[in-house]
Amino acid sequence: MRAKGMTYDTGFVHKGRSSRERFDAGLVERELRIIRDDLHCTAVQLVGGDPERLELAGHLAAGLGLEVWFSPYPLELTPERIRALLLDCAERAERLRAGGAEVVFVAGVELTIMNRGFIEGDDIEARLGRLFGDRTLIAELGGRLDAFFAAVVPAIRQRFHGKVTYAAIPLENPDWDRFDFVALELIRSAAVAGQFREGVRSLVARGKPVAATGFGTATWRGAGDDAPRSMEIVEHDPATGLPVRVKDGYERDEAGQAAYLRELLEIFDSEGVDSAFVYLFALYNYPHRPDDPRQDLDLAGVGIVKVYEDRDGSTYPGLPWEPKAAFAAVAEHYRA
Repeated sequence: MRAKGMTYDTGFVHKGRSSRERFDAGLVERELRIIRDDLHCTAVQLVGGDPERLELAGHLAAGLGLEVWFSPYPLELTPERIRALLLDCAERAERLRAGGAEVVFVAGVELTIMNRGFIEGDDIEARLGRLFGDRTLIAELGGRLDAFFAAVVPAIRQRFHGKVTYAAIPLENPDWDRFDFVALELIRSAAVAGQFREGVRSLVARGKPVAATGFGTATWRGAGDDAPRSMEIVEHDPATGLPVRVKDGYERDEAGQAAYLRELLEIFDSEGVDSAFVYLFALYNYPHRPDDPRQDLDLAGVGIVKVYEDRDGSTYPGLPWEPKAAFAAVAEHYRA
């Protein structure tokens, strides 16, 4: 692979609240340095809903020599507000690129299911229910998304003069002629495992560089079989939407998460994928609580490090997390 990447969470914004409360420049710079030096990454995909945080992290990553994939991630926004966010971020990404950084602009992630205005429904569960309850909607997704991008992508390119892509789920099937990369959330589940490698091969055969974004799985036994929805083992506070506890019956399995990532990276590498971004480094709102499995939100977390609420880890003193087995698996593959 040309770009050996990691996805880095700057905070997902939902109803005005960020999933990552602490965002200190010193902490971010140190984590990005670890991503470069210890994970052997050459690129980082910065995701989140706060343009200022994305720009700050972009400057820090560029200063470390990492290729930056500037990836605003709208949640529960209307198309008008998505457009405004994307154009704001495109200007910020251009400032970064004009300063000498290698930058790819990602014009959103999974827009049709994570936001309003493409599929009816007040939340993602309602939208997915409609989507799979009416198969004709799947055929219409690409057209709805293309109608949005027909106006937005030219406006983005007026502001940002580097390469542009969009992180799609396969069902969306946008018009890739608009973009410089085919970027897909290539997440393997048991249902598609037998066709997964051939599917990746067919994407690469189209001739346009392929980026694998959003691939990862949670840290419970068997999560890889249901990887696209492996985080859905938690109960949420109905008022805030925040995760509060894990449902019964789940067992921790760091080795399984590591094996899943190792297998997918091998497929992407051997089949000629241009860029791969493991999802993701740390998920700060899914802390590891080892003393109580029902409260151990990291079971549902896809991070390759486990975050602590009340103490630092030992591997990297001063940082509030400890590497999982997946950390070593990614580092080994990228180093090789």
